[in-house]
Amino acid sequence: MTELDVRALQQRLAAFAAARDWEQYHTPKNLAAALSVEASELVEIFQWLTPEQSARVMEAPETAHRVADEVADVLAYLLQFCEVLGIDALTALAEKIDRNEARFPVPERPDPLDSPDCHSSE
Repeated sequence: MTELDVRALQQRLAAFAAARDWEQYHTPKNLAAALSVEASELVEIFQWLTPEQSARVMEAPETAHRVADEVADVLAYLLQFCEVLGIDALTALAEKIDRNEARFPVPERPDPLDSPDCHSSE
């Protein structure tokens, strides 16, 4: 799969759960808790690393595999959570970015040509 198709992934996850009769456990509360647990497992990988070590975590195949697995678990539970509550994850994200752009505008940078040193003849 080269292009992320959120709906197709949600359908696969729903079919996986249905085939195992797990739907009964996929309540918003349970999915939110599972999402938190999986996010904590991702944090655990980085817990005692220095910033420099954390930036290189994907260089070691074993660690890279663990990180990718935990990211997949987080995304799986997030998509299932959105499915159960009827949230379009990509629309919600786009709307949140819009709100953040309005809430946190790019600061104006001073024009370096307006600096007093710029016009100095010294």
